[in-house]
Amino acid sequence: MEINARFDEPVVVRTDQLDWTPSPMAGVDRRMLDRIGEEVARATSIVRYAEGSSFSEHTHSGGEEFIVLDGVFQDEHGDYPAGTYVRNPIGTHHVPRSGPGCTIFVKLWQFQDGDTEQFAVDLGSLETKPLPERPGVRSAVLAARDYEHVSIEDWQPGSEYTLADKGGIEILVLTGEIEHDGEALGRSDWLRWPAGKSLAVKAGQNGARLWIKRGHLSDLRVPAQ
Repeated sequence: MEINARFDEPVVVRTDQLDWTPSPMAGVDRRMLDRIGEEVARATSIVRYAEGSSFSEHTHSGGEEFIVLDGVFQDEHGDYPAGTYVRNPIGTHHVPRSGPGCTIFVKLWQFQDGDTEQFAVDLGSLETKPLPERPGVRSAVLAARDYEHVSIEDWQPGSEYTLADKGGIEILVLTGEIEHDGEALGRSDWLRWPAGKSLAVKAGQNGARLWIKRGHLSDLRVPAQ
């Protein structure tokens, strides 16, 4: 299966316009943003757990990172409420579930070997700092690696910048609204921009909180099929 698998092309997705696709487990559905592979895949998805649903135990053979958008995600390691960012490196495993139900943004098979740090962060408690090079924007770093840089950015209303990275850029709108090419993008909408290409973004009248990942699109890991 291939969905938005041309990483040299820009992608803009209004996620609420995508259909929910059932997963192999009852009560767990997905909106697929990009994907290379079948059930084991390099993938970026919005995943919805119905109340009381669970997924079978599995090992992260390519790593996993996710953000809890709504509800409470649970596994044997703990409960992760809305606003939690989690990184599970290659070789980690768990049994995901949700008693109250939840929605998560999740990326699979995108860790490199040697990236072994496992952690969970409450995004609501992060201290962001001003970016001198971009007035009106505050940032907090979630992960800084040779192959990627992951951060949270808070954009004040009307802030407008052109972004580019030699390894590409990916943006998830967490709250607020941004505008790109005349199109308004809101909560849970997603953009993926190719390596070296410029992306013009403007924050809406209420500002925006963005999850931004840079540098990771020039070296694509995919699972063997």
